[in-house]
Amino acid sequence: MLSLKEILKAKVGNPVIVPESSNVAFAIRTMNEYQVGSVMVQSQTGQPIGILTERDVIKLYAEGVDNFEKILIRDCMNTEMTVGHPSDSVSEVLAIMTVKRFRHMPVVEGSKMVGVVSIGDLVKAKLEEAVQEAQILRDYISAN
Repeated sequence: MLSLKEILKAKVGNPVIVPESSNVAFAIRTMNEYQVGSVMVQSQTGQPIGILTERDVIKLYAEGVDNFEKILIRDCMNTEMTVGHPSDSVSEVLAIMTVKRFRHMPVVEGSKMVGVVSIGDLVKAKLEEAVQEAQILRDYISAN
C-alpha cells in the first residue's frame, strides 16, 4: 500500500512557506512564482500553523477585499488544517481530502512539517499504481 512517505520522496522541492507576518499580496506572488495552489505558514519551531490557498484568495476578493498589500496572511489563513503523517496511506488521505473538500495537506512527523501533498499528487500516484497492477495482470495472463 502506497504511503505519503513514498509520495514525498518522489516530489521535487520543499513546501512553499511564507511567514505569518507577510501580507496576502506576498503570498499570491509566491504561489505564482512557484506555480503552486497554496502556501504553508509555519511557526518558528517548524509546526504548520496555517495555509492560504487560491480558493481563500478568491473568497477574499468575492467578499470585496481587493487591497491584498494591506491584509496580513495571519488574519485570513486557514488554521483548522487536517494534517497527514508519512505512514498514512494514499487511499486514506484521498478519502479524507474528498470528504472534507480540500486539495492540500501538510504532512508532519512529530511536530515538524516534512512536506505537503496535493490531491493531484495522490491521484497521479494512484493512477501509476493502477497502470503497474494492470501490467502485472497482463503479464500473468499472457504467461498462462
